[in-house]
Amino acid sequence: MIVAKTREETRKAVAEARKAGKSVGLVPTMGALHAGHVSLVKQSVADNGFTVVSIFVNPTQFGPSEDFTKYPRQLEADAELCRKAGVDVIFAPAPHEMYPEDFSTYVEETRLSKGLCGRSRPTHFRGVTTVVMKLLNIVMPDRAYFGQKDAQQAAVIKRMVRDLDVPVEIVVMPIVREGDGLAMSSRNKYLAGDLQSEAPALSRALEEAKRVFAAGERDVAALQSVMKNVIAAAPHAKVDYVEVVDAATLEPVKKIARTALVALAVFVGDTRIIDNTVLEP
Repeated sequence: MIVAKTREETRKAVAEARKAGKSVGLVPTMGALHAGHVSLVKQSVADNGFTVVSIFVNPTQFGPSEDFTKYPRQLEADAELCRKAGVDVIFAPAPHEMYPEDFSTYVEETRLSKGLCGRSRPTHFRGVTTVVMKLLNIVMPDRAYFGQKDAQQAAVIKRMVRDLDVPVEIVVMPIVREGDGLAMSSRNKYLAGDLQSEAPALSRALEEAKRVFAAGERDVAALQSVMKNVIAAAPHAKVDYVEVVDAATLEPVKKIARTALVALAVFVGDTRIIDNTVLEP
């Protein structure tokens, strides 16, 4: 396994794989890898002859008061996980490698990115789409792998790829959860003590919404009330949003008549956690 620090080194390794007739998979990450990331990596290794994992804490997707400086960085541990999973190249660039001092070009999706997380993090998805486009241009993979936990991100990336005619298949993998139901996330490292025990309130809220929905409830306000009541039982939890949106357009709905995405963002202490599930009428 190669740990590449530059675009040129990464492109050279990919070119050699292409010459050998191998298909290429890309797993974009910000590091602090966990079992959710490993599920993406293993799928890429199964689907392709050559897998690249990018590890880059992307500064452009963090707002000015967010956790860029304290975001967990553990390249050595991440590299060992990747090696065991069969990764061929880790692309771990420094910020200046991705964003030269006079960098001034961004990629922006203007519809799917505006609601949900985009409402409270207005510059976030511009940073995501820009860095993902750069990674796709550097690696030029056949397939790129993302997690359903970041459902809005996956939808935005799929729209970007469609709209800009990027020749890559976007593969979205299911959420991987802890034993207590908490969706795996690198930010879970921030949770300790009571916060750790309260965080699974998100998944319990989603399960309660699924139960009520299965019993026949289609009114979104009623489902939101059920979920908010579950979250309110966690003393340190503060809701950013609890929304039900059309799964295709991400527009809010009042009644569920077709596939819907139920999405939550909740601060548990100072840590913002997201989760979601899909409801099929």
